[in-house]
Amino acid sequence: MTPPSILLIDDEPSLRQMLTILFQREGYRVGVAPGFAAGKDAIASATQPWDVVLCDLMMPDGSGLDLVTWTKEKAPSTEIILMTAHSTVETAIEAMKRGAYDFVAKPFRTPELKALVEKAREKRALYTENRRLRAIVDRERPRDFLGRSPAMRQVLDLVERVASGKTTVLVTGESGTGKERVARAIHDYSDRRDQPFLVVNCGAIPEALLESELFGHEKGSFTGATGRKLGIFREARGGTVLLDEIGELPLSMQVKLLRVLQEKKVRGVGEAQESPVEVRVLAATNRLVEQEVKEGRFRQDLYYRLNVIRIEVPPLRERREDIPELAEHFLKRCADEHGKDVRGFSPDTLRALGAYEFPGNVRELENIVERAVALCVGSVLALGDLPREVSGASGETAAHLVDLPAGGVSLDAVLAEVERRLILQAVERADGVRTNAAKLLGITFRSLRYRMQKLALSEEDDDGPPSTTDLSAPSSD
Repeated sequence: MTPPSILLIDDEPSLRQMLTILFQREGYRVGVAPGFAAGKDAIASATQPWDVVLCDLMMPDGSGLDLVTWTKEKAPSTEIILMTAHSTVETAIEAMKRGAYDFVAKPFRTPELKALVEKAREKRALYTENRRLRAIVDRERPRDFLGRSPAMRQVLDLVERVASGKTTVLVTGESGTGKERVARAIHDYSDRRDQPFLVVNCGAIPEALLESELFGHEKGSFTGATGRKLGIFREARGGTVLLDEIGELPLSMQVKLLRVLQEKKVRGVGEAQESPVEVRVLAATNRLVEQEVKEGRFRQDLYYRLNVIRIEVPPLRERREDIPELAEHFLKRCADEHGKDVRGFSPDTLRALGAYEFPGNVRELENIVERAVALCVGSVLALGDLPREVSGASGETAAHLVDLPAGGVSLDAVLAEVERRLILQAVERADGVRTNAAKLLGITFRSLRYRMQKLALSEEDDDGPPSTTDLSAPSSD
């Protein structure tokens, strides 16, 4: 069992020696450092994070408070206790804010210090155990499997039920619905989760190379075969193989795949003998396989072999209640990747996303959110950040107002409504900063203020942001 560890950082040699003896007697592995820089080096070079750091507040080459901040960034699980002969309430509060476990005043009583260090070590042990358990839970849960609609709950329930077996599963659905993620979820839920999960796109590999990709080849078996290749089925030994776009598989390869599924053996190109393989095979397609069988493009016997269990992934338009959760997930990821502080969607934006048909399904939603994040200038994705075909889905854009109704309209009222909506969207995109909102609208700040007063938008508006007060705007023109 690994002993607990403590790092002592203090510029007084006698104190370091006394504390070393004290904690070695308590069974600790003890490290020492004479100051701020040496302490940072000891923390950075540790093969395992220290359980506890006991550090002086004031050192000749640096502050203990700064060491707390630095350590919590580099080794967040390490607990830090600061020591000082000049303690104040303000310093103690600041130490806690920066992440220190506690604050002890010199001179201290040995039993109290030992008890304090032991409590800090126990907290660190709980933190480590919690992370271990979270890792187990995360491993048991499929990655990026989002959606709480009844349709997706039904899919997830079926995934859980089939994951523990060895049966072949056929995952079907439109392009972009997430068929590969469903297949990955089956693997992640199974006892094969620690073994390979390999994907081969049957439609992306030339027919001449597909057999070698799937089953391998012997060295010299054809021009360019400079070495032996195992192939996907043998590389995934003990794991899972996903045959994506199985409907694109040529008929000649369908015969060979059927034999592999039946005999559990493969023979690579140029090999004299078959080799046993132990993998689970999943297949996915966006084609109507029954129609392909009927028209002679897909072998019926292979279809029956693959279609033992079938999971149909519903299109996004049939589970619109999942759109906000999926959109938020993609927003967070894209904002992190682009380094932008975008934190949410305006109500109009969410309404437009909810009304759109999404022919490209979840993949299209992800691309739309990424585009919007790249174009966004505020902290909230506005309607104008969406592509035109999506922003018009809610039926609230100005383009829908140019068709004159049979009974006529009040032109002033229509123009005022369009102006009102554009101003509110500009203020929202600019995070309430009116000078920036005016730039988005191509007008001066004075003109924007006049228009907002004319439309009674100077105060809180039911359909707009709670306040449009701009502290950065000039007080006079």
